[in-house]
Amino acid sequence: MAKLTIRQIEEKMKTIELEDDPFLQSIKQDDRKGVQQLLAKWHSRQLLQKKIYEKHKEMTRYECQYRSQGFQLIAGIDEVGRGPLAGPVVAAAVILPENFYLPGLDDSKKVPEQKRAEYFEIINAEAEAVSVGIIEPEEIDRINIFEATKKAMLSAIEGLNPKPDFLLVDAVKLLTPYPMEAIIKGDGKSVTIAAASIIAKVTRDRMMAEIGKEFPQYGFGKNMGYGTKEHLEAIKLHGITPHHRKSFAPIKDSY
Repeated sequence: MAKLTIRQIEEKMKTIELEDDPFLQSIKQDDRKGVQQLLAKWHSRQLLQKKIYEKHKEMTRYECQYRSQGFQLIAGIDEVGRGPLAGPVVAAAVILPENFYLPGLDDSKKVPEQKRAEYFEIINAEAEAVSVGIIEPEEIDRINIFEATKKAMLSAIEGLNPKPDFLLVDAVKLLTPYPMEAIIKGDGKSVTIAAASIIAKVTRDRMMAEIGKEFPQYGFGKNMGYGTKEHLEAIKLHGITPHHRKSFAPIKDSY
């Protein structure tokens, strides 16, 4: 029988998942350099997938712990936008099904923009509940950013349907009717908080991109309201917008 071409072998290997697959075993005897390179690539890919799955298992530790105690609707809560000079603070609350698996899901700051957009769609489609809380700059100035962050989180929790029976919150302790655990750097330790961080980040980034269309000189679509050099220069040249936080330095020192 004629040998398969390297291209044919490559196509067939795309469908192979197990090390003991007979086809995989048979091509180990093929001494062509291209075939050996394909085998090395396959093993590297399997190793990467294993690491990604192990990371996922590690990030379900809190969810498994509380499910073993009888909780079923575990919501993850995270926020984005505490530090910027402009724009809202946005929180998200997400309840995921028990068997949810999204390879590569992590703290939104560690996920590339294109992947975040992809994960955003998957989480919205597969989650049992997703809710967002938004606090605008005027209220941030009135009650301070920490209180605004908590209010955004509570608003997101309130919007969940079905209601949660346990909360995993990124770092912040909240007064709620639900039992909860605040986890420092929780967006990198809990899959549910990570999902909330993706929803919050993509939601806020899209809002800032829209605001940026109205006020193009500030570069909101790129800096997301953070105090970059270009943003600070724009404030000096053009003043502030209704979307700026007047209680934040250096704006509060000038207005």
